[in-house]
Amino acid sequence: MSDKQNLVILGSTGSIGTSTLDVVERNQTRYQVFALVAGRNVARVVEQALKHQPRYVVMGAEDAAKEVTEALNSQQTEVLSGTQAMCDMAAHPDVDIVMSAIVGAAGLLPTLAAVEQGKKVLLANKESLVMSGQLFMDKVKRHGATLLPIDSEHNAIFQCLPDALQKGTSTALDAQGIRKILLTGSGGPFLNRDIDTLADVTVAEAVAHPNWSMGQKISVDSATMMNKGLEFVEAKWLFHCQADDIDVVIHPQSMIHSMVQYIDGSVIAQMGQPDMRTPIAYGLAYPERIEAGVRPLDFADIVDFTFTKPDFNRYPNLKLAIDACRSGQSATTTLNAANEIAVAAFLNEQIGFCDIYRINAEVLERCHLEPLHSVDAIMAQDAQARRLARELITK
Repeated sequence: MSDKQNLVILGSTGSIGTSTLDVVERNQTRYQVFALVAGRNVARVVEQALKHQPRYVVMGAEDAAKEVTEALNSQQTEVLSGTQAMCDMAAHPDVDIVMSAIVGAAGLLPTLAAVEQGKKVLLANKESLVMSGQLFMDKVKRHGATLLPIDSEHNAIFQCLPDALQKGTSTALDAQGIRKILLTGSGGPFLNRDIDTLADVTVAEAVAHPNWSMGQKISVDSATMMNKGLEFVEAKWLFHCQADDIDVVIHPQSMIHSMVQYIDGSVIAQMGQPDMRTPIAYGLAYPERIEAGVRPLDFADIVDFTFTKPDFNRYPNLKLAIDACRSGQSATTTLNAANEIAVAAFLNEQIGFCDIYRINAEVLERCHLEPLHSVDAIMAQDAQARRLARELITK
């Protein structure tokens, strides 16, 4: 019997998924890939499956699954398709760890399936908490799941917290002497661009992040700082705090990944290269440390660290998300859905860069917001917001 831990990667072909496989490869005595879950990227998933020999591959669409089956022609790997198969993999009794890295709302149901089976869940899908924060965290507690944040900022905050908050024996920040959670963000590619020219931003400019290598959707969210807004909401739920307990700080160098400020004047920061393999390795091995393939910071090479407050005129989406966080679950679910549609429309060159904010704001204003107490209610709210966003884009 192998004492390796079985890992499912939800979103194996994205940047987080490929980084996870890189860390696994460096630590083959500890981990093995049980299932790869992907959307439509047949070529990459085939390459990954041939290398890592998982027991299962799950594709989002049936036609993609057929292509993978033909390409693999394998006795070892069974190929499945659809959301239910993704949920079955995440909940499989032989699975120890689930990396949740499917971008957007599509990641919610398989991630909840893992939580409901009490798995160790490495959460890189921020939308799960933006859409269903209270419900999600209640399930984590009820089913005894282990939830470890993988977003570099939340992973950094987690590393800076006292033991009682990490282990969940306490959830009160003030009881642990914490004054503020400081969420850092690079400011994206348009930090110093003339605000009056933002309407002219092209898709190529918006996806060119200065520090991180990420997918197109997240790169655009970084440029609008909606990404930071979604992370703000995620931090509220992960760390059992309120909007007033969190400050966003612009830090263009992306070396300090976030900080925790204590009542005695201390600030504890987590630092490192802008490389997702560090938080992934931390999540996989917690509370131990393993090799991630990331070179350490050379402080002799670092010229300076700068910090500023975010300018909401430049980043109105960030303000929208913080306000939605204060408003409640229905608002954040609605905003997330509208933003997914708006960003997709921008990437397809149907709308301009500044229209992303206009669509998001109008959907929030026009959507009917009421308390969401079930997954069905959350999905219905999500669908309503998408429908409205599409209507506005067509107009």
